[in-house]
Amino acid sequence: MPAVNPEILVWARETAGLSPEEAVRKLAIRDTKKAAALQRLAGYETGQEEPSRPLLRKMAQQYRRPLVAFYLAAPPPKGDRGADFRTLAREAPSREAAILDALIRETRARQSMVRDVLEDEEEVEPLPFVGSHDMTDGQPAVLGALRALLNIDLADYRAHKDISAAFNFLRNAAERQGVFVLLKGDLGSHHTAIEPEIFRGFSIADHIAPFIVINDRDARAAWPFTLLHEMAHLILGQTGVSGQPAENEVERFCDGVGGEFLLPDSETGELKVEGIKEAAIIAERISEFAIERHISRAMVAYRAYHTGAIIQSQYAELSQKFRDEWLHQRASQRAQRQTQSGGPSYYIVRRHRLGRGITSLVQRMMAAGELSTAKAAKILDVRPGQVEATLGVRGSD
Repeated sequence: MPAVNPEILVWARETAGLSPEEAVRKLAIRDTKKAAALQRLAGYETGQEEPSRPLLRKMAQQYRRPLVAFYLAAPPPKGDRGADFRTLAREAPSREAAILDALIRETRARQSMVRDVLEDEEEVEPLPFVGSHDMTDGQPAVLGALRALLNIDLADYRAHKDISAAFNFLRNAAERQGVFVLLKGDLGSHHTAIEPEIFRGFSIADHIAPFIVINDRDARAAWPFTLLHEMAHLILGQTGVSGQPAENEVERFCDGVGGEFLLPDSETGELKVEGIKEAAIIAERISEFAIERHISRAMVAYRAYHTGAIIQSQYAELSQKFRDEWLHQRASQRAQRQTQSGGPSYYIVRRHRLGRGITSLVQRMMAAGELSTAKAAKILDVRPGQVEATLGVRGSD
């Protein structure tokens, strides 16, 4: 086996979004009498020392790279995200950008495996809705295609008890049409969390196994809109990353489709905020309006601004207010979870994040003997010993 190129070690760590300090901790590199742990890592990354085979295996696991990658002659070109539809308010820190690249790389690998599994089924057929329209067809045509595809009534969506149930209803409709909808905003721990300002959604417009990833670090009330926004990208045949409400043409188009689906223009007038100057009053009316319809306050404010019900300065003030309140609520909920026991099990949460599309496919193919436990574990992103519990077939709930 050839020697490891130290440039590869640096590339693998940085593209995994890890600082030297984090890498030392994850790799369990210890201080010795001759050198501190950080110095030992630096020695490997500068070529002064050759890492052992067991350490390379740890690096492969923690950096999320195949072992063979460490023997490449040079770092490969940057991975393809697809189109980048985002308009970032700030440049993404290199660490968050690296974590996002790693998340997308993992998603593409899982999507490829799911596609292979589906192609092994003799009756698999390409999904005709993927790439069935382009932007020249106009928003009404794409919106009509989306409504026909999901085949759900807006009144039924709103009849659910809360936003979580309403989102599940919408997600199930998408998954029935062959779309795999995942909730994922990190690489397995809160240390690798990606904020919604950096990434809100990601779509892979594949005709066999289309994927949508929703950043579950975002407000739960935003998930339905993000799902519909990404569904619009699939109908347009677009693979790429989406962020916060943007001002580029493609994102405005998909925002319009998702917004009109959940809140038709004909209803925006019911908000009755025209001419009101006090932000607190507008915010209260938007909150009541949004709760009744299982949509986010931010989306209502966005729609109100683009229909002229409120002006730009009011929209900016409301957006900041809603964001600050959500951040405070998220912090409070996190603190509460840390001090309380109980709640759903690890496996229930993981199944929810994976979605029924992937879990039912894996369970069906394993039962038919067409999918090994090892490959199922990779698709589910768990250890082989956790596959049965993740699928809920071992009474682990």
